Amino acid sequence: MPSLSLPQDELRRITGARCYEERLLFLLLSLRQPGIKVVYLSSAPIDPAIVDYYFGFLPDPDDAAKRLRLISVDDPCAQPLTRTVLSRPDIVEELRGAVDGDAWLVPFVLSELEEELAALLNVPLYGPATSLAYYGSKSGSREVGLEAGVPMARGFGDLRTMAEIEDAAASLPGERVMVKLNDGYSGLGNAILDKDDWAGTSFSASGETWTTFAEKIQDRGAVVEEYIEHRPLYYPSALARITPGGHFDVVATHDQVLGGPNNDVYQGCTFPARPEYRAEVGESARRIAGVLADRGVVGLFGMDFFALKTDAGYRALLCEINLRIGGTTHPFGASLLTTGATYDPDTGLLMVGDQPKYYTATDNCAAPCLRGRTPGEVVKMVEAEGLGFDPARRTGNVLHLLGAIPEHGKLGFTSIGNSREEADELHRLTRAALCGSHATR
Repeated sequence: MPSLSLPQDELRRITGARCYEERLLFLLLSLRQPGIKVVYLSSAPIDPAIVDYYFGFLPDPDDAAKRLRLISVDDPCAQPLTRTVLSRPDIVEELRGAVDGDAWLVPFVLSELEEELAALLNVPLYGPATSLAYYGSKSGSREVGLEAGVPMARGFGDLRTMAEIEDAAASLPGERVMVKLNDGYSGLGNAILDKDDWAGTSFSASGETWTTFAEKIQDRGAVVEEYIEHRPLYYPSALARITPGGHFDVVATHDQVLGGPNNDVYQGCTFPARPEYRAEVGESARRIAGVLADRGVVGLFGMDFFALKTDAGYRALLCEINLRIGGTTHPFGASLLTTGATYDPDTGLLMVGDQPKYYTATDNCAAPCLRGRTPGEVVKMVEAEGLGFDPARRTGNVLHLLGAIPEHGKLGFTSIGNSREEADELHRLTRAALCGSHATR
């Protein structure tokens, strides 16, 4: 259930947002295992060429096709998707008929809508209960970080009024502070505030003003944190999972590629995080996962950090916890399922035997020359250039967001190599092939 059950005002600012429902299509690769069935929902029908593309990674596409059920509500404007499904008894009944035997519902993000649907289907959710959603907010992240004993930027949480924002800003050092909405995502709920020039505040979301932002603060809450001026500044993240039985582990670390006016909007990532701070990020993530497991959280989730170099070495600071599938999940899942690699927690590497795997991923390769083309045409072009996936070497590209190509001229891809340099070079060549200098991150 890849429903984007998120604040819709921010979602509308993402180009091709509906196509982000395709981020979970990497789970079709799990059909490699003969005992698995996948039922995949979407707002609009998924182009058959996209499904065929993922089947091309599997040893028996015909058998996989028998175990895949695609269900569309056939309403591209339906947002969030789960709300539309709940309003359609025919779709709910079709889902009931498609679920036989043991099953669970995998949401992109979990809200009360997904909980209601899971209850109607009588299937468990692989995700944190909404009663625990606070721990994935910006204020809740600070509470969990404090209990886990991990370093964080100085700041204040659970703020609702402009007077509280002003007091918090005045109490922190430096000329600037960061204000973040509790439930903002992809950096779109952030603002950089100059204490001496509030009118010059830089909002990450286009069109935002203090009038609209103050209303959101009152409604959704916010944090104010010190703005880290230190440069160079790195933006690692970690993925962790917690099973229904309470077992927890860290499954990956990444360095995020950020953009936007404040350089805080997610664009892509590289795996693994830099060796200088990889172990510290992994250990902090493990401690956070332990706290969340004790509180009953279940599922796959992400944590974002800052990393800065000090005289004593590199230091990682917790930025936020995202109790949902995030931007690094699908590159990680696609790399895992195409290469058959396993994660080594001691080194933080994905290993296929003795061979480590590296990847570079983007959600935002866009170019005017791609607009109007079909997903099938772009797949063929990439493969004709020798930039597809090589199953023998277990390297190459895995494409995603292909449904955004015709209307928006945009797609994403994950470039997998046997070294950091190979992954980066493949990524560069692929971006150039997808319209060279016209392509943008």
